Amino acid sequence: MFILHSRIPGFPPGILYVLVNGRNAEIRVLGDKVYETRVSITELAGQLTEGFIRIHRGCLVAVRVIHDITDRVYLNNGETLEFTERRKKEIIQQFHRLQKDMIRSFSDGKTPASREAYNSCYRSFDHMPFAFTDIEMIFDEKKHAVDWIFCYGNEALARIEKMPLDELIGSSFGSLFSNMDVKWLNGYERATLYGETLELTDYSPEIDTYLKVICFPTFPGHCGCILFDIHEIEYIKSSDEAEKALQLYGFTYLGKH
Repeated sequence: MFILHSRIPGFPPGILYVLVNGRNAEIRVLGDKVYETRVSITELAGQLTEGFIRIHRGCLVAVRVIHDITDRVYLNNGETLEFTERRKKEIIQQFHRLQKDMIRSFSDGKTPASREAYNSCYRSFDHMPFAFTDIEMIFDEKKHAVDWIFCYGNEALARIEKMPLDELIGSSFGSLFSNMDVKWLNGYERATLYGETLELTDYSPEIDTYLKVICFPTFPGHCGCILFDIHEIEYIKSSDEAEKALQLYGFTYLGKH
């Protein structure tokens, strides 16, 4: 894990959570980075008011990165945090309220309002050789992502999903594939709620294909996905540095920083 010792005047972007012991604070951000500085939890709580929950005496967590709260606070990146047990009901209520406000803010008027508007926005993707889609996440009453709707897709998407484009667009994934595998939801949820760009490589039983998916935020409440059938990807060693680049990519892929 990369650690930067710094007295930063402001706060870095993409904060996941902050741990404070006395006046020593560790600010955890996207990309497995940790910024260390001198500040009290009271000072932090006064500045990180919008979208953050104080789950115990020395910890503030961004609502966007919380997946669920049960026996611990579960984050979208796989980490878990302890909280003050006697405040559990209060913390959960605050989490649901702030998460509801956040999801409500997705209706900002900037998202395309029709299929024609999506087609106009993504016209340059129509004839790309790779599959691309813009999806809108569907959340349940607990504000967990449970499905997604195809808002735009190109012909390459129809080929990889093995379904006509007219059937895909405007439909939810779960309504089209009864054997929907929910493992993709976590990555799409992270891209949508926390603005991360992620690569997912796994087997899709719905279309009997091994996929590489790159997902990233687009409009509020949406994420874009570029999909590849990994059997159609061929590696070419283009230079002596290619093997080193591939090794670095593999270390990053496996989480070995």
